Amino acid sequence: MINIHNQVVAASVLAFCLTFNLKVSARTVEHAEWGKIFADNGCTGTFVLFDVEKNCVSAFNRPRAEKRYVPASTFKIANSLIALEVGAVQNADQVLPYGGKPQPFRSWEHDMSMRDAMKISNVAIYQEIARRIGLKRMRQWLQKLAYGNEQTGLVVDQFWLHGPLKISAIEQARFIARLAQAKLPLLPATQATVRQLIKQDDFDNLYAKTGWLTRHNPPIGWWVGFVEKDHKIYSFALNIDMADEKNAPKRLVIGKAILKMAGLLN
Repeated sequence: MINIHNQVVAASVLAFCLTFNLKVSARTVEHAEWGKIFADNGCTGTFVLFDVEKNCVSAFNRPRAEKRYVPASTFKIANSLIALEVGAVQNADQVLPYGGKPQPFRSWEHDMSMRDAMKISNVAIYQEIARRIGLKRMRQWLQKLAYGNEQTGLVVDQFWLHGPLKISAIEQARFIARLAQAKLPLLPATQATVRQLIKQDDFDNLYAKTGWLTRHNPPIGWWVGFVEKDHKIYSFALNIDMADEKNAPKRLVIGKAILKMAGLLN
């Protein structure tokens, strides 16, 4: 019965995608059935799935999918791309200083490479990377990448953590889709490196990054990425209200359940 249901859901996604076009920003297909997964986990949020080949967005909770939030650690993807492209970091394995100050997690209190920092979402390392990029270049590249509202404010190592940078789930999915296809205005090698930085170990076709916006009421949890299935790209973005840290794992639980329902995880 589960397999049949999954096939029906996957078919409905495909059918809608044949009808609606991403270029018309207001035309987003609502998938109410995904709401049960949020409800079963006691969470409020949204999930966006972008079928690149059909140029179609499907979503649960469309109004929220269109609302911009501070990206938090999901910005590590763009931060990595910019750093490599401008030469602020030589490569993904260059060891960078964390600064010597106490951090929220002991695991962050080490010098490490961008590759290792991405795995544990080390904010201190990525703040150092942002400082090496500098505010002027960061602003230029946010515009080139068309990333959310493209706003940096005046503090180069805080704007993706506390604002003013904001991006919606739909915008996240579109941005990730361009990365997945190597269609960002960056060197192909830069994009290939960052795709590998977010490669996940539990599914061989899954690339993703979490984020946790703490300075928001309630806090917001992010999970964004893409999957490759039958030589096709499907990007996604999830965000949930996350008032309690025990809800942090639910970002992945909900997201993976929806991707499995759509028949997209190997």
